[in-house]
Amino acid sequence: MRILLAEDDPTLGSQLRAGLEEAGYAVDVAHDGRDAQHLGETEPFDAVVLDLGLPLVDGMTVLQRWRAAGRTMPVLILTARDRWHEKVAGIDAGADDYLTKPFHAEELLARLRALIRRSQGVASPLLRCGPLALDTRSGRVTLDGRTVALTAHEYRLLAYLMHRPGQIVSRTELSEHLYAQDLDRDSNTIEVFVARLRRKLPAQAIETVRGLGYRLATPP
Repeated sequence: MRILLAEDDPTLGSQLRAGLEEAGYAVDVAHDGRDAQHLGETEPFDAVVLDLGLPLVDGMTVLQRWRAAGRTMPVLILTARDRWHEKVAGIDAGADDYLTKPFHAEELLARLRALIRRSQGVASPLLRCGPLALDTRSGRVTLDGRTVALTAHEYRLLAYLMHRPGQIVSRTELSEHLYAQDLDRDSNTIEVFVARLRRKLPAQAIETVRGLGYRLATPP
């Protein structure tokens, strides 16, 4: 899963980025509204953490421009403004959730998990596919109740597929959502991670759809 973090405070931004990456997300950071708007319009994100008090272009304007341009990724507003009418304005502008500073990092992560689940039509934080289970709260993957040890990239790939059971996902889409913008996106490495996952999961758990991509097989 790939997150856009738009935050101009360098200390808070670094802390949030570290926490998001530790939770298994690929993170792109924008330090002002102009960069945030550009990234949100040109890159695919699974969710956005958007500070309203951004320089150059304020966060509310950025959000309004995204929605006007048809960008539908979930947006969590992060701000020091706690007046109720400002929260209402943010939601009416197209935000999906609102978190006021100061906040607990665990609350932000929980809200992001919920936004991403809802955007994919998934209600439970525990994703299941037959004997395979992925707990988005703990990052724990189990097979018939036994823990499956995964690397960070293997976990991201599996989580992306498990949020889209039965859907065909191309290698390009996977590479766009598993890596931040400043990393080398080689879609061929996706094949490597899929091969590694297949050695740890049930046979045929991840299907190759020739010429199209991969699909998490749903049990009959």
